[in-house]
Amino acid sequence: MTSEQITVGPGFEFTLTHAPRRTGGHRLQLFVKHGLDRAAAAILLTLALPLFLVIVVAIRLTSSGPVFYRQERPGLHGRLFKMWKFRTMVVGAEHRLPEVLHLHRNQPLFPKLPDDPRVTRVGGFLRKYSLDELPQLFNVLSGDMSLVGPRPHQVGEVALYGPRERGRLRVRPGLTGLWQVSGRSALPWETSLALDLAYIEEWSLATDLRILLRTPLAVLRGDGAY
Repeated sequence: MTSEQITVGPGFEFTLTHAPRRTGGHRLQLFVKHGLDRAAAAILLTLALPLFLVIVVAIRLTSSGPVFYRQERPGLHGRLFKMWKFRTMVVGAEHRLPEVLHLHRNQPLFPKLPDDPRVTRVGGFLRKYSLDELPQLFNVLSGDMSLVGPRPHQVGEVALYGPRERGRLRVRPGLTGLWQVSGRSALPWETSLALDLAYIEEWSLATDLRILLRTPLAVLRGDGAY
């Protein structure tokens, strides 16, 4: 059995064993986590309503097309769900993917580039500060996502998973996570994967709390967000 030490700043140190383990805690802890997720999502949605309205107006005034973007993503155990986002790209951006494939750097992930020509002006701002992800609070409220967990990848990306990568699907995807507070899209794929697997293997409510406390600073810094 191989092991790997993962350290991500103060308060985050994990031993990744690459062996099947429980996804963290016992059933009571998971029950508490899911209950807190939904309660917090309901509160945050209420508090964020004025910000939602400002973003809706900004998108409407600066680009044509719908305000929201929904995309099918694999969640817990690969079950598909519709993930919500504020639209940050021009309409039909998925059909323009071949234009940026030559800039692809994070195999097996699809391109997420600092200067993607498909991203709108307002969309770039929303992405930098993760405001485009706010509608995923609805996904947390519905139980498809958690506040903390591995970020949900696209269907085409998950189709490229091997046995190790499929370990990410053992838990609900999260609005934020260890990857989110550790560099985001600037991280190499292998580092991101190691962080996600370490989080899953060593999960605890205390770890979730530490990640949540670090998320606002990571969002404000905008490192690796594009």
